[in-house]
Amino acid sequence: MKPSAPSLAGVTPFPLEYAARYRARGYWEDRPLIAHFEEVFRRHADRTAVIDGDLHLTFRELGERARRVGRNLLDLGIGPLDRILLQLPNGMGFVDLYFGLQTIGAIPITALPSHRYREASQFVRLAEAVATATPRAAKDFSFTEMVARLRREVPSLRLAFVDADAAPEGFVRLADLVRREPRHTDADLARIREGINACDPCVLQLSGGTTGVPKLIPRTHNDYPFNSKLAVSVCDVHEGDVLLAPIPIAHNLPLACPGLQGFLFQGAATVLTGATRASDVLPLIERHRVTHLEAVPALLISWLNDPLIREVDLSSVRVIQSAAQRTQPELKLRVERAFANATLQENFGMTEGLLMFVRLDDPPEVRLETVGRPICPDDEVRLVDDDGIDVADGETGELLARGPYTLRGYFRAPEHNERAFTPDGFYRSGDLMRRHPSGSYVVEGRKKDVINRGGEKISAEEVENLILAHPAVRNVACVAMPDPVLGERMCACVVLHPGASLTLEELVRYLRAEEIQVQKLPERLEIVGSFPLSPIGKVSKKDLAAMVAKKVEASS
Repeated sequence: MKPSAPSLAGVTPFPLEYAARYRARGYWEDRPLIAHFEEVFRRHADRTAVIDGDLHLTFRELGERARRVGRNLLDLGIGPLDRILLQLPNGMGFVDLYFGLQTIGAIPITALPSHRYREASQFVRLAEAVATATPRAAKDFSFTEMVARLRREVPSLRLAFVDADAAPEGFVRLADLVRREPRHTDADLARIREGINACDPCVLQLSGGTTGVPKLIPRTHNDYPFNSKLAVSVCDVHEGDVLLAPIPIAHNLPLACPGLQGFLFQGAATVLTGATRASDVLPLIERHRVTHLEAVPALLISWLNDPLIREVDLSSVRVIQSAAQRTQPELKLRVERAFANATLQENFGMTEGLLMFVRLDDPPEVRLETVGRPICPDDEVRLVDDDGIDVADGETGELLARGPYTLRGYFRAPEHNERAFTPDGFYRSGDLMRRHPSGSYVVEGRKKDVINRGGEKISAEEVENLILAHPAVRNVACVAMPDPVLGERMCACVVLHPGASLTLEELVRYLRAEEIQVQKLPERLEIVGSFPLSPIGKVSKKDLAAMVAKKVEASS
């Protein structure tokens, strides 16, 4: 009998009628995530699956390592539905543990290496995690000291894994989970797999908010494989293709949209790297004949401005997937000029579920101006005003989403869920969008990414699009600055091209030529060397606004 609800407390179930529809249409298969991958490990056994430095693993070897890790985890007392904090960089340590946990129905919490005690402590307390997995240290920060503190404070934490050559006392090396001969057998794994409830989470992802500690997002054994299979179907991925995603693999995009999961489903390989500099990334493209890149606009801009891009063979790249923030049309054109055989494919995705992709055969105006359209016929999308009323076509509204791979509630967050979801189950994304005449969607910013200048609502992104075309400007972010009369005024924070200069007067003159409303003209200009980034690689406007506010206060 198919399960009708999750067995883990704190996971919001899908209503029965929706679950029945998604099953009837083949979206949900009621199998654990690992069952999908066991098929892939057998089907593509001798193909390369993962590359990490000089290590090249076949699909067969990846499957063998996953099962060995799972059996060793059972030996250590970890079992179905146990939650484990994964705070690991891009590498085989993450991959081995992620798939090893899937073999026993345990649930990874995919935190980022940039998280520190405040975030990690909330994650382990909320999820009642039984273990952590971290590096030993990063620069001047000791993960093992943080974990030792957490273990003193959080009763549920029983084990601590470390991705290092040597483990401090009380820690288990991740490498030992691969090398050690376990007592449990593959038969034990098969028995556990039969009992996994596909309505339970296979992973707890993190929300991408820039304020407060991220919420935990339950992605289930039913929705997460569907998410990856659907995403990879619109990205021109074939057997033997190679993905390079230098952004943190714990994030939803490089893990599953299509990411590592989607490429494995297609019999394709993934190159693991945590490096982001052009001097590290571009040679990997040439060396491994990378066919697909997943990046954020800030990285693309940094690569384009490195002289090395004109010296490395980038001809293998067919698709560059850009996400996490709006990619400006001019940047898209520059990327496609630098990667002569590639199409830049923008997508809009949320870790909470809904994915929109520009299709590779869309006409130029759609590829340049939009973030695409939903990838599933049962993705339900609404754009609403502040009163929750649907806006007319072409008007801007907040995106609401519901569908077969979009969550119905954050994990153990009932009060927040009351605000984040409509009574009929639509997720309130906080993203402002309008529907393009083509049927695709255009991002107009965040609901909170609006400067309220005396009641005049100004979209920061609209002005950013114009400023980015200025020949002196490499990158731009517009933020609100406090004003005692109007409440807020706009400040343009700008990264310039090397050797360039720009004054506020010059910028205003340039924007006036674009014939925009006077209210939309920036009233302050801050030249910065680089932008602060959130843990998932987006420009942190919260930090920028705080910096500007301090300067305004100091000068008043």
